Amino acid sequence: MEMDTPASTADDPAPERSALFAALGFSWEPVTLPVAEPDKPRALFRLGKLYSELVYDIVHLEGNAYTFPEIQTLLDGITVGGRTISDTEQILNQRDSLNLMVKLAKEDGFAVSKEIFCGFNELAARGEALVTGAFRTSGVGIGGTEWKPPPSEKLDDIFNQGVKELAQLQNPLEKGIAFFLFGARNQFFFDGNKRSSRLMMNSILLNAGQDIITVPAKKRQDFNAKMVDFYTQGNATSMMEFLGSLQIKSRFES
Repeated sequence: MEMDTPASTADDPAPERSALFAALGFSWEPVTLPVAEPDKPRALFRLGKLYSELVYDIVHLEGNAYTFPEIQTLLDGITVGGRTISDTEQILNQRDSLNLMVKLAKEDGFAVSKEIFCGFNELAARGEALVTGAFRTSGVGIGGTEWKPPPSEKLDDIFNQGVKELAQLQNPLEKGIAFFLFGARNQFFFDGNKRSSRLMMNSILLNAGQDIITVPAKKRQDFNAKMVDFYTQGNATSMMEFLGSLQIKSRFES
């Protein structure tokens, strides 16, 4: 029987988080995030069972027009007529990036590093930007918010300091979600920031033997609204609670 061990963002040995929040560029209030008994084979099995749904969830957040049955067909290797090349390539990119995530988890090859982060972006955003797989070299904006990501020349220092401070977090859900928000807010790449950051988040969870997080299509509007609030206010409490409730384990519970 699977048992959840209650854990909260206040459980870490060092209660002082000012350096962490300064490095990440945002903060959050204590949130309870239950952690299951670590079981990587179980987490990988559940991911595999929902593979097509996960691809659908990811691309739906990007406005991809493919239906779920069409994605299943495409992932089975059969071309779907009447869809744009860009939508088709986006789905195949997510397939390839998820396969890399699984491969790294199975081989214990994952690390919270710039190399792997860029490797995920190379696949997830392939064909959608002039440069992928490398940190951006100029400024970018985020639609729907006045938040301005940091200038490109500061990205390496921001990433290195953020990863250093994230290492203090003991709760893998908190650490994974914090990395996702860190990557999304700082916009390290020209495109595919949320997708690349989500792959890092879920790799953190998988390698801690936890179920991954995905945003179902029906929660797309909630996700987008909460992300705009997060960008604007720099307060991650609501996103911590929201994403923490979306582990795929809920789809296997009666």
